[in-house]
Amino acid sequence: MLLELKKTMIYGPVNSRRLGRSLGINILPSEVKVCPFNCVYCQYGWTKIHTSQIIQDSELPSVQAIKDALEVALKTLSIPPAYITFSGNGEPTAHPDFGQITEEVTAIRHRLAPEAKTAVLSNSALVSHDSVLEALLKFDLRIMKLDCGHPKTFEKYNQPAKSIDLEAITAGLIELSRLRDVIIQTLVSSGQGGNLMEKNITEWIERLKRIKPLSVQLYTLDRPYPASDLKPASEQELNQLKDQAQKEGIAIEVF
Repeated sequence: MLLELKKTMIYGPVNSRRLGRSLGINILPSEVKVCPFNCVYCQYGWTKIHTSQIIQDSELPSVQAIKDALEVALKTLSIPPAYITFSGNGEPTAHPDFGQITEEVTAIRHRLAPEAKTAVLSNSALVSHDSVLEALLKFDLRIMKLDCGHPKTFEKYNQPAKSIDLEAITAGLIELSRLRDVIIQTLVSSGQGGNLMEKNITEWIERLKRIKPLSVQLYTLDRPYPASDLKPASEQELNQLKDQAQKEGIAIEVF
């Protein structure tokens, strides 16, 4: 069974494999997933609002509502989180006030939980937008998605909305990495609908070499997914892929 969408703006803290004790922020609607991708492996199922544009929607949480909810959560917690993490029901950078929300959250963090860091989990779809890039620079930690190297695999596996281009994403990640440290997250899966084809992996490694991330987090399916032609990559497949990347000088870890 697929996971339910987050029903609140603030959730957790959850114990994240990568971030430790993480307080989540969902700045998207609670009843529908909003995302420029329609990934075949998404734990929340197929995307309902599938767009390449930064969205304008009256159902989006307001800047003030997010501020108020975060203040209440941080004042209530007896132990502060290690991270305050933007994630939630789709792609957080699709919110039209993403930049302002980032600034407000950072200010509240300084005041109420100065030991916590801010993080964002992004699929990178909108990283080439100037406003999104500028906002991403303000986080302590940027975890950006890059699952594919070959454009045709990208189209099938991530199913981007119209006008989203893998080369533009790569260029945006190169610029972001030039300005701040970037961690790349890659989910690989086998099966007919997976992304472990040799040509795709070769081109994925070449894109990583251009991006020069601080590190790569490699993982496979461990939650429900909507596509029927996928299966988790084996431990052997993950380690082989790790070895390939390391031989090219890429810092990579299997999760």
